[in-house]
Amino acid sequence: MAKTAAGEVRAGERSVRVSSPDRVIYEATDTTPDITKLMVAEYVASVEDGLMRALRDRPTALERWPSGVREGMRLATGPQDKDAEAFYQKRVPKGAPDYVRTVEVRFPSGRAAEEICPTEIAVPVWCAHMGTLTFHPWPVRRGDVDRPDELRIDLDPQPGTSFGDAVRVAGQARALLEELGMRGFAKTSGNRGVHVFVRIEPRWEFVDVRHAAVAFGRELERRDPGVTTAWWKEERGERIFVDYNQNNRDRTMASAYSLRPLPGAPVSTPLEWEELAELTDPRGLNLTTVPQRLAEHGDPWAEIDAVHHDLTPLLELWEEQGAVELPYPPDYPKMPGEPPRVQPSKKVADHWTEDGQRRDG
Repeated sequence: MAKTAAGEVRAGERSVRVSSPDRVIYEATDTTPDITKLMVAEYVASVEDGLMRALRDRPTALERWPSGVREGMRLATGPQDKDAEAFYQKRVPKGAPDYVRTVEVRFPSGRAAEEICPTEIAVPVWCAHMGTLTFHPWPVRRGDVDRPDELRIDLDPQPGTSFGDAVRVAGQARALLEELGMRGFAKTSGNRGVHVFVRIEPRWEFVDVRHAAVAFGRELERRDPGVTTAWWKEERGERIFVDYNQNNRDRTMASAYSLRPLPGAPVSTPLEWEELAELTDPRGLNLTTVPQRLAEHGDPWAEIDAVHHDLTPLLELWEEQGAVELPYPPDYPKMPGEPPRVQPSKKVADHWTEDGQRRDG
């Protein structure tokens, strides 16, 4: 992407200034050079077609690494991480340009905030100027932030499993979706996992989409002993975890074409299903290779918005499976029907009933 001036990047019809353009964000590896902040902003502009398909009109949290990515640096996930070098920005940063649009979202705590809602490529380029590497869009559009239009299937390799295991399970996920009359779109996570996204009709609330994800995961688990929906890590074993909780309110995943904070600047990259089946090392999909791939072959997710599917088959499956809830993340309020949030190894048997409820007294 050609610069309009030193330290500036052309983003659609705008020119975006990038401060400290020569700051090294990713240090060189055996296969990639030093990558500067300006190169990150230029990358974001160069993948406009795919990135905006993933972000447009969606409230988006920013994962900011203003000092770059180095071994030992940490990403803050709560107040206890006040000394971390990177952090999530859920509210609109101060000094945002007037072309940055926002939308109000509500968190599980009940609090509300104005969050960035990208409408043009200059917005994520400006976010890159602010140190953003990974974009975390909600599965909703700004017109209705309470009804998701996306089901997200996160296939997360556990210790003892590999990217290849996630790819195998992704193939089974594709087959199951086809049986349900749905079309899924796959991408690398940018690390060892695989994400499968399904556009859905924006008719259901977050809890319904979560139930659909639980049902989907349980069915994969039934078909494949190498899959688990166990929330507690001590129960997952060497299996691929289907993280159903990624479909909760204020739970987000790296967008398509987002950079990840790992050596070599890997990208969460959309792939055709046949490509994914043959991929052995996702690290080759990075800032230096993905723009040319997108320019030459187009976005494998170009048709993702063509059909928004009916979620009813998965909700019926949820009911057929017994409609049994699974645990929510620890920062959520206690949810209806949720089992106790007690790590299995720490439960004292005499304190619990046979159906998993805490005894009084």
